Amino acid sequence: MSIRAIILSLFLIVSSSSAALAEKLRIVALGDSLTAGYGLQAGEDYANQLQQALISKGLDVKIDNAGVSGDTTAGGLSRLEWVTAGEPKPALVIVALGANDMLRAIDPSTTESNLRSILKNLKDKDIPAVLYGMKAPINMPPAYRKSFNDIYPTLSEEFDVPLYPFFLEGIAMNSKLNLDDGVHPTKEGVALMVEKTSPLIEKQLK
Repeated sequence: MSIRAIILSLFLIVSSSSAALAEKLRIVALGDSLTAGYGLQAGEDYANQLQQALISKGLDVKIDNAGVSGDTTAGGLSRLEWVTAGEPKPALVIVALGANDMLRAIDPSTTESNLRSILKNLKDKDIPAVLYGMKAPINMPPAYRKSFNDIYPTLSEEFDVPLYPFFLEGIAMNSKLNLDDGVHPTKEGVALMVEKTSPLIEKQLK
């Protein structure tokens, strides 16, 4: 084989590898401890388990875990620019924030404003998003609960983004699926979260 042929072969191999990397879909999971994997071992967090589930369905994805324990919607908004920067451009951003706003009894109008800014920023950059909702517990004042719970369907309709109504559906208040603190899901709890949410994510990528 001539040197020219060898160089051409190497070029084709490198080009094929670059194309394969370019085809990998980048997802950013912007959230709090529920996304970060508070109290779990490495690899047991939501982002990683979701990534593995999507790969098993034949999707070539890489999920950036942009979850920060204790983060509020204000914190998520402040981090949005840099967690979505870089290449490849995100094919999807999962917005899973608001739980800590609710736990701190932050005014729902503030939470809604922050989430609106996040979704508007993504829309302006032509980055698709999905919104994961949270629900205030029944021990909170009824007026607060209604105002908070209404945030997610309102913004989903306003920005025409898919909504998963309650990120902890089937996990909240289930002692078998939560850590001893009763708030954060176990590895098995996260697996159920992935099972319930992955069809929505898969649909957005096809």
